[in-house]
Amino acid sequence: MSDKVKVTIDGISVEVAPGTSILNAARQIGGDIVPPAMCYYSKLEGSGGKCRTCLVKVSKGSEKDPRPMPKLVASCRTTVMDGMEVQNITSPEVIEARKGVVEMLLINHPLDCPICDQAGECHLQDLGYEHGAAKTRYEFDRRTFNKIDIGDKIQLHMTRCILCYRCVFTADQITNQRVHGVLNRGDHAEISTYIQKAVDNDFSGNVIDVCPVGALTDKTFRFKNRVWFTKPVEAHRDCDKCCGKVTLWYKGEDVLRVTARKDQYGEVEEFICNTCRFDKKKTSDWVIEGPRKVSHHSVISANHYETLKPLPVVKTNPVLLEQNKEQFERETRL
Repeated sequence: MSDKVKVTIDGISVEVAPGTSILNAARQIGGDIVPPAMCYYSKLEGSGGKCRTCLVKVSKGSEKDPRPMPKLVASCRTTVMDGMEVQNITSPEVIEARKGVVEMLLINHPLDCPICDQAGECHLQDLGYEHGAAKTRYEFDRRTFNKIDIGDKIQLHMTRCILCYRCVFTADQITNQRVHGVLNRGDHAEISTYIQKAVDNDFSGNVIDVCPVGALTDKTFRFKNRVWFTKPVEAHRDCDKCCGKVTLWYKGEDVLRVTARKDQYGEVEEFICNTCRFDKKKTSDWVIEGPRKVSHHSVISANHYETLKPLPVVKTNPVLLEQNKEQFERETRL
């Protein structure tokens, strides 16, 4: 008897372990059928279920109970059943609901991408573009907050926060003591520290990496450059606190910032310490591994480089070229 369960997502079947969420099952398939996720983070226990961008339609519950689920469900919080059938991008209902979720997130999140340091790496920016939600029907004033420093290296701009809770889970699970969290309720809820207590521990900088928007930013990098003008390079060092495996972001010969390495879903592969992140910004501090591979879907790829390879030598038949000269000139004419 197989210990796997079969689930079909947008017509593609995959066998996964029992207890796997629909979102992680889709990630095993990969490609465009993977639902977006603004709050779920596979490295953080308890994350997910906050943003609702990963909504999907379960058109068949299982082989034992083939009835569809009565409403859309959050794929990050819904486990698969054997024989389950799920619709994501093939369902107009899901696309319309996701557009509504993005519009709701943008009710308070300002579209200040031109001045935000997260521009080019922001999944909410991508979702807003994909669903055409560059404008809002919301007529009331958006809530605004003053920028505050929560430590000497981290600035919190609560106006941009979408309350995904990622930074709270990160501080809970990889630091000794969490001193920030969600205060108040409803539309008054905000991420903050109690009486402006500073976030100061060896791994506090990781809250910057897990933030999906520009609410938590690196003060040492703020307004220094646009991410698509930088060159990401993988490097490592011997560190007694963390793995020491990072991405260096170069502008010329200067290291503008250091971040943890992220996977294709924007999640940190391994958390890094503040020493590696903030104190080691010289090339001599690191062992360079080479350029980081960047997806061609990312704006960073527009300015990315990898090891140059010689172009292949193409031998042209002069007789054939003469015969097709007229066609060649027509196709290459500006």
